[in-house]
Amino acid sequence: MSITDVLSADDIAAALQECQDPDTFEPQKFFQTSGLSKMSASQVKDVFRFIDNDQSGYLDEEELKFFLQKFESGARELTESETKSLMAAADNDGDGKIGAEEFQEMVHS
Repeated sequence: MSITDVLSADDIAAALQECQDPDTFEPQKFFQTSGLSKMSASQVKDVFRFIDNDQSGYLDEEELKFFLQKFESGARELTESETKSLMAAADNDGDGKIGAEEFQEMVHS
């Protein structure tokens, strides 16, 4: 599966353009522009599985660092502050990782 099987390449490019500079990544803006926030819960969970490198069922800080690169291989890495902010926005139970349900809730919040 490729991310462009579920999201438009143009929408992804526009979302990445908005956050190409370090410390400009805003999750909700990214989800809106990329089209993720318009997807159904099950579609968002499909995208989650695509982002989950080790298929553990969770995203940890190391995977989040490469979040943008899952949408386009040439994209930048998230900064440490962006990674921690993304984790804090989604990790509802405070276990230091983001599950599929938490990810879907963040995308649709």
